[in-house]
Amino acid sequence: MDSESKKRALFDMVARESADLVKLCSDLIRIPSENPPGAMGAIVDFICAYLKESGIGYKVVGPDEGHPSIVATLKGGDGSLLLFNGHCDVVPAGDRSQWNFDPFGGEVTATRIRGRGASDMKCGLGGALFAMRLAAREKLPIKGSITLHVVPDEETGGQFGTKWLVANGYADGATACIVAEPTSGNNLEVGQKGSVKIRIKAKGKSAHGSIGNYVGESAIKKILTILGRVEEFREMKGHFDESQAQVLRNSRAIASLALKAPHVEDVIDHVAVNIGIIKGGTKINMVPDYCEADVDFRVPIGLPAQKVIDRLAAIVAEEKLDGIDYEIDANEANYTDDKESLVQAIVRNAELVWGQSVIPAYQWASSDARYYRANKIPTIQYGPSNTVGIHSYNEDVDIEDVVNSTKVYVGAIVDLLCEPHTRG
Repeated sequence: MDSESKKRALFDMVARESADLVKLCSDLIRIPSENPPGAMGAIVDFICAYLKESGIGYKVVGPDEGHPSIVATLKGGDGSLLLFNGHCDVVPAGDRSQWNFDPFGGEVTATRIRGRGASDMKCGLGGALFAMRLAAREKLPIKGSITLHVVPDEETGGQFGTKWLVANGYADGATACIVAEPTSGNNLEVGQKGSVKIRIKAKGKSAHGSIGNYVGESAIKKILTILGRVEEFREMKGHFDESQAQVLRNSRAIASLALKAPHVEDVIDHVAVNIGIIKGGTKINMVPDYCEADVDFRVPIGLPAQKVIDRLAAIVAEEKLDGIDYEIDANEANYTDDKESLVQAIVRNAELVWGQSVIPAYQWASSDARYYRANKIPTIQYGPSNTVGIHSYNEDVDIEDVVNSTKVYVGAIVDLLCEPHTRG
């Protein structure tokens, strides 16, 4: 049969076997894999068993035993290498009293799958695993290979997972990469903001608190002076050329609709700032001689991260503050051109599955996609998502979204790796 007929037959298989897909996602949620602390042994064992049962070859690799990544490969012939990426770690569930259900219960209702990681991103990972199993079982005549990277530490930066895999050659030769992170059915992510995470450290001079207005040098006051000006960074804007104009408009509209806050569309093309942690002082009656603050700057496409770092240094100089030091972790904004064949394949299949317009967009957050893009691999994010609950309480995802995302993954495999016309 031709490729379009084969694709529709595969879509029907996903629909008929959706109960198995939902169970897989529920089972993944029921295995706690909070990061921190980052214990991934149980969920890695579960995924390896699923791959073995599916007849898919795999190996467990990583820089150390505490950071196991799975590299699973389904090889057809010579040709393109399509990567899938998914992380098996989740953010902590937090205060259990804030949940309306067990965060690790994997509860399935008539329409939703509930629990920590449902959207971010165990159901996306489950969809990628299911699509790969289907490709193996049906012996799809792929030209090239499908490789899945299952990584343990995306929620803590990806240094020992995706970054390590790319640096050690496990993405070499890849022609496209699909990261199954949460987006929504009607858009796919083709670009992300960069980040500048800075720990600002201030040294002061201790003295008795009773004379603190006259003697000593408060490190906390120094930090507060700097933090009092961080809102200025929100005025810094990215640069987008004409070829990016439509995607930028799409992205601002999506942000406005999804986040529903005044002027929130600026989160796409302006710097965003979050003061995450402040630590300082020893005792209430002592002038603090040390204070530090962790500040997270998200940097738009077209604005080098160094510009943010330089602006912070300028503020310190303008305020004439001494005893200030920094720890800096910077990543540049990144994107894949929306004309890439990978992008067009996802759009084509998502529109076929959903029966509605699907648009490429830039995202306000960041993920491991940046490591593949830095290696010049066209990379997109597409996966099931309910935005409410991600990194919060009562996380869930629509079953329809999980099933349809899996269909899109299968369709992309056919379009990108199979001959235009095959017999079967």
